[in-house]
Amino acid sequence: MYVGALTLDILLGDVRSLKQKRSVVRPIVAEVQRRFPGVAVGETGHLDLHRRTEIGIAVVSATASNCGQVLDDCERLVAGRPEIELLSARRRLYGDDED
Repeated sequence: MYVGALTLDILLGDVRSLKQKRSVVRPIVAEVQRRFPGVAVGETGHLDLHRRTEIGIAVVSATASNCGQVLDDCERLVAGRPEIELLSARRRLYGDDED
């Protein structure tokens, strides 16, 4: 069993309030959930900043390659959104051999 974690640091476009931030972040999270029903996704950081957000994505898979492929697809989906700029993507893969 493998668990993959992806952390996306995102700069939002012309957002001036936390309310506007929610209106940008919610559809991104919903789209990832809709396209990849087996992953867990949510806003995990920069909760008090209105122009930045961090989205965390986690997946469990039987193989490391499938886990990596799903995380790649999720990253591409989010990075392709025109209203945001992906600043960084950090990935971690946990396997059976790790304690």
